[in-house]
Amino acid sequence: MLVAGFPAGSFAANCYVVAPAAGEECVIVDPGEDAQGGIDDLLREHRLKPVAVLLTHGHIDHVWSVAPVCGAKDVPAYIHPDDRDLLTDPAKGLSLNAGQQFFGGLTLTEPDDVKELADGDALELAGLSFTVGHAPGHTPGSVTFRTPPAGDVPDVVFTGDLLFAGSIGRTDLPGGSYEEILASLSRVCLSLPDEAAVLPGHGPQTTIGRERATNPFLKDLPRGDSPGNPDLVPSDGPDKGF
Repeated sequence: MLVAGFPAGSFAANCYVVAPAAGEECVIVDPGEDAQGGIDDLLREHRLKPVAVLLTHGHIDHVWSVAPVCGAKDVPAYIHPDDRDLLTDPAKGLSLNAGQQFFGGLTLTEPDDVKELADGDALELAGLSFTVGHAPGHTPGSVTFRTPPAGDVPDVVFTGDLLFAGSIGRTDLPGGSYEEILASLSRVCLSLPDEAAVLPGHGPQTTIGRERATNPFLKDLPRGDSPGNPDLVPSDGPDKGF
């Protein structure tokens, strides 16, 4: 599997291009601010043809370029319905004072073709399989995309702003919930094998095993459906992106 990516725009949100190999079809994950140029560079370098855009959640730093990218490539965007309204009303996901202008009056539009995701969906795109994990807490519609192991390649999970190297997503924005993100981390992430590769929405790649052993937000968090006791982990999350 080929995975290439770059931090997009001033928010440094990771945008990924995923394909079985060079010269094949691909999917694009989280085209954030000013991501079009970087995406086009990767497509040319690896001779790839995009067939879909996958969105881990609806915050502006991850969806800024989704409409122009989908329009230029004539491909659909996939997002969970609980975050779909953020595609056209990104200020709804931020804590803005009454009357405060959003990014100089920036307006966004939906792509022409939007497909909604559900927990457990199995997507077959570009010759790859992706399993959707609904993981609310950072936003109500946050999801992960997991590819199964193949040969020497372990599970790969695109976690968006659910799990980072050494940290987790913030929960202090509208729609965020600390209890929900703990439950999502337990159910969606800690149920994966230690060797599973984590490609987060910000920062460097990591593994489930490394985070299980060293991430202070996962300390004493059980593997399974129960969020455990929120008092056992730090209560103030990181400040990475939105």
